[in-house]
Amino acid sequence: MDINFNKNEDHNKLLVSDLKKRFAQVKLGGGQKRIDKLHSQGKMTARERIDFLLDTKKPSIEIGAFAGDGMYEDHGGCPSGGVVVKMGYVKGKQCIVVANDATVKAGAWFPITGKKNLRAQEIAIENRLPIIYLVDSAGVYLPMQDEIFPDKEHFGRIFRNNAVMSSMGITQIAAVMGSCVAGGAYLPIMSDEALIVDKTGSIFLAGSYLVKAAIGEVIDNETLGGATTHCEVSGVIDHKALDDKDCLQKIQRIFDKIGDFDKAGFNRAEAEEPKENPEDIYGILPKSRADQYEMRDIIKRLVDGSKFDEYKEGYGKTIITAYARIDGWAVGIIANQRKLVKTKAAKTKSAEMQFGGVIYNDSADKATRFMANCNQKKIPLVFLQDVTGFMVGSKSEHSGIIKDGAKMVNALANSVVPKFTIILGNSYGAGNYAMCGKAYDPRLIVAWPSAELAVMSGKSAAKVLLQIEKASLKKKGEEITPEKEEELFNKIKARYDNQVSPYYAASRIWTDGVIDPLDTRTWISMGIEAANHAPIEKKFNMGVLQV
Repeated sequence: MDINFNKNEDHNKLLVSDLKKRFAQVKLGGGQKRIDKLHSQGKMTARERIDFLLDTKKPSIEIGAFAGDGMYEDHGGCPSGGVVVKMGYVKGKQCIVVANDATVKAGAWFPITGKKNLRAQEIAIENRLPIIYLVDSAGVYLPMQDEIFPDKEHFGRIFRNNAVMSSMGITQIAAVMGSCVAGGAYLPIMSDEALIVDKTGSIFLAGSYLVKAAIGEVIDNETLGGATTHCEVSGVIDHKALDDKDCLQKIQRIFDKIGDFDKAGFNRAEAEEPKENPEDIYGILPKSRADQYEMRDIIKRLVDGSKFDEYKEGYGKTIITAYARIDGWAVGIIANQRKLVKTKAAKTKSAEMQFGGVIYNDSADKATRFMANCNQKKIPLVFLQDVTGFMVGSKSEHSGIIKDGAKMVNALANSVVPKFTIILGNSYGAGNYAMCGKAYDPRLIVAWPSAELAVMSGKSAAKVLLQIEKASLKKKGEEITPEKEEELFNKIKARYDNQVSPYYAASRIWTDGVIDPLDTRTWISMGIEAANHAPIEKKFNMGVLQV
């Protein structure tokens, strides 16, 4: 191993260590005191409920663990968006579980809570996955009601999705394990089957205090909307449970009897581990995002047997396109090559160099053709992003880079096979879009701790913003000394660097999470297995193209 490998390895392992520390912190939700309070009430935490419910010998992945990270600090924060979402298995059946975290503002809904719940439902809808709601929420967080209540992608969209999923035949099970009030009361009742925990679960449109204020009736919450009332009087709830564990076991028994699903038919063979050591990724991925490396070395450590078959290997070299398997599933990989590559210019024998991580005309054309092939063959697509954007300058413009880029984006947007995006390093500008950023509906999109998402790098953006700032100050008559200029640059860059962090993106659910590179195979495999629940109903059609 060379010295650079060791430096890279140390740097990336520190990033993963930081990731694990951050995750350990968000797992505490509202803090240990609030966890202890829940336990004293005979209740489990959101994560304890999910862990008890899911099959222990099967893998699971957490969606949006860093949602809300660093947000709403004036309101006390909102770790994990106040709701825990996992994809896992109950009695061998893959599903999504959504659990309100009552340690965070009593499970109240912040704007990011709504966005995360909608993301969970989106995953269930796209993949026809059963979904389980473990409800324990005080409803909308009133100080921010204007940002969660009335718009299209706000609170009410949850119930609209309940109805849509029901019509699609997607199983929805809801368990009221704590408070379930106001508009939130519709969620369990719009599910296929609802359960409630005796004495700790309650469901009503308005609690006892509001009832007294509105109509003068004096009644306690248990009589108004407790388990006995709704299981024996109103008939609103289907099953009464003695406690949290009894409730979760009832859900397991319901799931144990669900029939099989129609499959999309994606190809799967017996899985193999990579022959090359996946931990080498830490040493291969450079510490500096500007440094070059061989993307094929990363691919070898992600795919079965470290084997893959390249498509158009000698053409469009700044994008690698290859057929491979990940945990047995057949995949088409589209990856940015981060090495300076030598290529032959059209109609000449002379060679020219192309910058790694940049999408050129030929690489865009190659990726477009490969996507069309994978759609034709019903092969899921995996994008490995480390991209600075499309090539600029007169040569590229005169060669029609906009047209070739548009063809690539068109193929991406119209793909009917499931897409999965892993952001390894840079994810800048239109390169983010062309390599299947969030706007292009990847089934799952995650970032490694080394990732950066922005219009451009922090250094480049700071230079542009510095010029604007200097011009503004000069108009006001201020003198810009070299020291003042350096101070301004560092201040601007620090602010911008915070925004390009993978945690900034994850907190806003621009990605589904920040993951250890060694967990990549699990995310892709579980994602394809989920997608296999949803038969492809559309034909691939790219529409009108400028050829």
